[in-house]
Amino acid sequence: MPEAWLADLVEARARRPREIAAALARRERPSSLFGRHGRLMMIAADHPARGALRAGADPLAMSDRADLLRRIRIALANPGVNGVLGTPDILEDLLLLGALDGKVVVGSMNRGGLAGTSFEIDDRFTAYDAASIAAAGFGGGKMLLRIDPDDAGTAGTLVGCANAVTDLARLGLLAMVEPFISHRVDGRVRNDLSAGAMIRAVSVAAGLGATSAYTWLKVPVVDDMERVMAATTLPTLILGGEVSADTDAAYARWSKALALPTVRGLVIGRSLLYPPGGDVAAAVDRAVSLL
Repeated sequence: MPEAWLADLVEARARRPREIAAALARRERPSSLFGRHGRLMMIAADHPARGALRAGADPLAMSDRADLLRRIRIALANPGVNGVLGTPDILEDLLLLGALDGKVVVGSMNRGGLAGTSFEIDDRFTAYDAASIAAAGFGGGKMLLRIDPDDAGTAGTLVGCANAVTDLARLGLLAMVEPFISHRVDGRVRNDLSAGAMIRAVSVAAGLGATSAYTWLKVPVVDDMERVMAATTLPTLILGGEVSADTDAAYARWSKALALPTVRGLVIGRSLLYPPGGDVAAAVDRAVSLL
């Protein structure tokens, strides 16, 4: 992409903020959650707002916004990628760049549980709410639910997620819940990726809100994935997680999970945006081929 696109974007941000609303009004909206492959294939780009900038060995990989936008646009240019997940700043950058036409857009909602903080589990809703997602014409909202049995901040996050599920459902919008059982290890929050922990997390997430009619789950691939997915009838998307050095194994795990009846697609961020070797287009092509 020529360097001029960044200057134009910054100029619009500074001098023509109303262009965001105008671009939302004229954006081409998708007719379905599903792409031509019958699945939902999304790029996740909501990590920076929670202060989680690491990808692979680089702790600040996602800190260069122009580079991040370039990578997301490469991914979204693949016809098999029919959606994107992000916070308002990133989604509005993409909107001004014309990259959201025809895409399923999901707004990330609770980014207040900043990575590495004492209040990380008390994950407040600091980005989109249901009303703003509906006003933007987006397809739904995503929330992170980390359940720490030893952290009372979990209770507030549970209530916030339950209210968001209810609010989104009342508007007929998808509620994407990403649940984990989490613990602090040496002062840092770590997610328990055992099958038993994920079964418990999925079971709690599925019961949030006044209705589950519009609830989807977003989960990692773990050992004994068949047992985990047997815990719910809700549609589920597989997340990519950390960048893996063993990409063949990662793709194999995603492919196996996609064969399960409740799994309806992929929502992957850093694994595709910052792949080993740096070839975003090739990494996205390979993921799309799994669908």
